[in-house]
Amino acid sequence: MFGRHGFGRGPRARRGDVRAAILSLLAEGNASNGYQIIQAIAERTHGVWRPSAGSVYPALQQLEDEGLIAPEGEGRRRLYTLTDEGRAYAEAHADELSASWDAAAGMADNTAIELGDMIRQVMMAVMEVRRAGSANQLAEARRVLAETRRSMYRILAEDIAGQSGEAGSAGDTPEETE
Repeated sequence: MFGRHGFGRGPRARRGDVRAAILSLLAEGNASNGYQIIQAIAERTHGVWRPSAGSVYPALQQLEDEGLIAPEGEGRRRLYTLTDEGRAYAEAHADELSASWDAAAGMADNTAIELGDMIRQVMMAVMEVRRAGSANQLAEARRVLAETRRSMYRILAEDIAGQSGEAGSAGDTPEETE
């Protein structure tokens, strides 16, 4: 679940949702570059949906090819705005565009959002221990994280055992890879 940057990407949005979210954001009147669009989507969805550059930039190119957005500037300074045709499209398809946010909202409830916030807080603490901790502190942090991982799997194992009517045991958790 955790990616190379330390956090899971979460559920995948459909390709059309990225396109709709971009149009929706640009319809608010703010020129944005690709990175700002990714950040705005993540902020608006409380981190539940953070589309990758690999989904945002092709969507931007598609919207540009369709004549719905226009770039201004070059390279990293390239900002996108709606064209007149894009504004007309956004107005005519307002319900469809807002559905992209509704789909993202359905990806997680408040409990999942709170858990994501807790994961980020723990990761910040882990990175600080990694950066400034002594050898003994690093060893203790490793022990705590290994136990936490086992505990997370136990939670899932208990839930699965409860649903199937079978008794689960701590030995059912995945083996630690060292």
